[in-house]
Amino acid sequence: MSLRSSVAAGVGHLSYSVLHGIFNRGSSLPGLVALKLDPDILYHYKDRYDFVIVGGTNGKTTATALAVQALKQKYPDVLYNPTGSNMKRGIATIFVTAPKPKKKGLAVLEVDEANIVRIVKYFKPKTFVFTNLFRDQLDRYSELYATWDRMLEGVRMAPKATIIANADDPIFNSVDLPNPRIWYGFNDQPMGDLEAPSNTDGVVCPKCHHIIHYGFITYGGLGAYFCPNCGHKRPKLDYEVTTVERMTSADSVVKFDGNEFKIPVGGGYNIYNALAAYSLARFMGVNSSSIKNAFAESPEIFGRQEKVQIGDKEMVIIMVKNQIGVDTVLDMIKTDKEPFSFAFLLTALPADGEDTSWIWDCNFETLKGYNIPYYLVGAANYKDAATRFKFGGFKGVNVEPDPAKLIDRIKEIPTKRMYVVTCYTAMRQLRKALAEQKLIDGGME
Repeated sequence: MSLRSSVAAGVGHLSYSVLHGIFNRGSSLPGLVALKLDPDILYHYKDRYDFVIVGGTNGKTTATALAVQALKQKYPDVLYNPTGSNMKRGIATIFVTAPKPKKKGLAVLEVDEANIVRIVKYFKPKTFVFTNLFRDQLDRYSELYATWDRMLEGVRMAPKATIIANADDPIFNSVDLPNPRIWYGFNDQPMGDLEAPSNTDGVVCPKCHHIIHYGFITYGGLGAYFCPNCGHKRPKLDYEVTTVERMTSADSVVKFDGNEFKIPVGGGYNIYNALAAYSLARFMGVNSSSIKNAFAESPEIFGRQEKVQIGDKEMVIIMVKNQIGVDTVLDMIKTDKEPFSFAFLLTALPADGEDTSWIWDCNFETLKGYNIPYYLVGAANYKDAATRFKFGGFKGVNVEPDPAKLIDRIKEIPTKRMYVVTCYTAMRQLRKALAEQKLIDGGME
């Protein structure tokens, strides 16, 4: 490592020590400082690790966390970005703050879709793992085909990397690539001939633009797809969900390739995330029984169904950032058999996407059938959220502009549990307040 890089890494590490030691923060600023001093500092870590890059719209943080738990059953030194800070500065932070591995380590990096090409410039991954692609932050990413093109720029820089992709997403099989490919998906339902609802991402075939059909649909535009016009169809699965035995708001029991696993987070979308983690771990040589043990021991992942006890109330924090994310979370919440309250926190800073129009596509109205006694909308863009709920026909919706005050407001709810569905910035604000009151450990910038 050059003198310039050594200084940059040292300053980055020092800034992390200060931020983490005093404020319990530091997931991206240390990397930003290091990159200011040496824009190519990442290049100096390329020989210390084998690399896995996890990309896609939703599920990256959960899939990465579960995969790391599984990979640790075989690999003693696994580095990853647990806070989900997945842009170049966040990636730089984990390298400048990590101790040098004694042997070549394994780095499993959740990477923002637009940043994959910036990271592959420095690291040639052994594997890409792709979860799904949906419309997300249109002011930043544009439509999903543009996002896929950005991801492909990075993939084409690493033609020998194996791609482990969600076979149920039609876009991942739409382009010929030299890379070896492994496919995972659901195979637990009888086949029919269905079309997705019109307000669905990717409702047309990515090859010929004919309306795509499905043998079955899992959620959104995911499922056993086929195009009746050009023949584009789901590829043969290498790893599959063969049975969903139980799915609740807290966990699921499923069978992957006929073997039973308990997934420590609820919702069908998290079965996909667990299957992505399972597929990566199997590809990396971890056996099924070790993966099963790893999933059982997986810790909570902050902001992803994170449970916080406040007096006799339980707050469940779930981060969302787009329409399909909200809808899948609502589907998960609706499986809760106990009474619950509901809060939606909306922010529109650059980290969230500054366009809030996506909330009008969310199916909030489906909550009306569940006798929810208390609704709240909040955070900086609470007026937009309140308007959405007003036009959705909700009455008596409470308002709280300051996410930190939810800690007090939760005392007024008539249920033991409140689901807080929140955008990224509001989640940070809420978690910061929770950490200051020693209700959680904190640890986000």
